[in-house]
Amino acid sequence: MVEPSHSAATEDGHFRKLERLYRAAPINEYFAPRLAIGHGTAIIDLDVRPEFFHAASAVHGTVYFKLLDDASFFAAASLVEDFFILTATFTVTFLRPVHGGRMRAEGRATGSEGRRLFAEATIQDEQGAEVARGQGVFVRSKIPLSADLGYG
Repeated sequence: MVEPSHSAATEDGHFRKLERLYRAAPINEYFAPRLAIGHGTAIIDLDVRPEFFHAASAVHGTVYFKLLDDASFFAAASLVEDFFILTATFTVTFLRPVHGGRMRAEGRATGSEGRRLFAEATIQDEQGAEVARGQGVFVRSKIPLSADLGYG
């Protein structure tokens, strides 16, 4: 597991600030996901809407990617209190289509090396079946976490 760059005393405050940063992102006004962050973990719930569908009436892959990347990203970001992190690479494996209901992405940090952090995520449908998985590499940027980003 990745070691946090902040003390346990400030952990919960850091998680809530990251959740506010997520809600402040303009793209999330459209998707309306719900995020909960813990130490090295993140859970995102999304209610499926027909406007997320491709022509075959199932959720488009961009929605899968968004949920997997966001869950992995925030699992890794939970361990970095001073700087914004960025997705460097991300791989997605699609397992089955989703036609409605709710999707839940669960991310977890898996390690670090220098400025790089590693995390993975899975998505389950409303029945609890795994529908996709992904893994990413994230890097610490030079952008300080600040209220200007919505971190506050």
